[in-house]
Amino acid sequence: MRAFKIPLLTFIALLLLGVVLQFSVNAYIQILILQILMFGIASMSLNLVNGFTGQFSLGHAGFMAVGAYTSAYLSQVFPGFLEHTHLLGFFLFSLAAGCMAAVFGYLVGLPSLRLKGDYLAIVTLGFGEILRVILLNIEPLGAARGISGIVPYPELGFLDRFWVSFAYVSFWFLICFFSLWRITRGRFGRQFLSVREDEVAALSLGLSTTKIKVRSFVIAAFFAGISGSIYAHLISIITPTIFGFMMSVNIVVMVVLGGMGSFTGSIVAAAFMTIMPELLRSLQSVTGVDLRMVIFSLSLILIMIFRPTGLFGELEFSDVIKKWKRKNA
Repeated sequence: MRAFKIPLLTFIALLLLGVVLQFSVNAYIQILILQILMFGIASMSLNLVNGFTGQFSLGHAGFMAVGAYTSAYLSQVFPGFLEHTHLLGFFLFSLAAGCMAAVFGYLVGLPSLRLKGDYLAIVTLGFGEILRVILLNIEPLGAARGISGIVPYPELGFLDRFWVSFAYVSFWFLICFFSLWRITRGRFGRQFLSVREDEVAALSLGLSTTKIKVRSFVIAAFFAGISGSIYAHLISIITPTIFGFMMSVNIVVMVVLGGMGSFTGSIVAAAFMTIMPELLRSLQSVTGVDLRMVIFSLSLILIMIFRPTGLFGELEFSDVIKKWKRKNA
């Protein structure tokens, strides 16, 4: 029970925060908050592969696409199931989406994770592009049109749709964070770090490095599928072009910017990457030119110059607080 105390208290705090946000901010900001949580799940899961295991994947958007299409397709095939089960149905669809993405993660990771460095990046990038092209040509999944009219998260009695969506996404956000936290600080986590630091030394100790890398890849793919499922029901329309190369790059940037090996850093970077372009949108009305991407890219370059290890490095927020207390003691 002690292990569940902090997650439970955090979830209750987020539920109360959702009530405050429901009445204090407009719909535009509410959507941004939900997107931050969704991209936080995606970036934390990729950090397990890129940060803790030391591999370099560029196909994370492909696993999100698998999750999004799985959940969207199930919601259209079984619409009555959602009407009777409400959030339980969404939970089961998200779980199915995560499991389907994990299966794809295993099928892609088993042969490709024998490669290293640039070769692995090219293979995972190829997987994402192949999947996008396949989705463009599958008519039952809408082909290039995608799937529209996806069932959104419901209103439950007096509870607003935003609060229900916020509670549901927060639930998966905390599941992702605390699950990855416990995994990386246990036996599996030490195995991931051993592969990252010195794969030859890990092999000499009798560890199956391919099996370890595939394990991290499957776990990351599972949570990427969950985030894809959440994305589908938040936006209510998905197309293959959404889950293209640029989405994978954005998630990789979140991981590198926040710190390779820091889940807290991934969350902060996801918030930065989501909010910053929107804050710069008003500049276009002043200058007459869209300078958002120029300023956004320049700020990322400056951060990487002055903080090459990312905003948090390998530290979590709790580690930063402890370090600050020791410094000022």
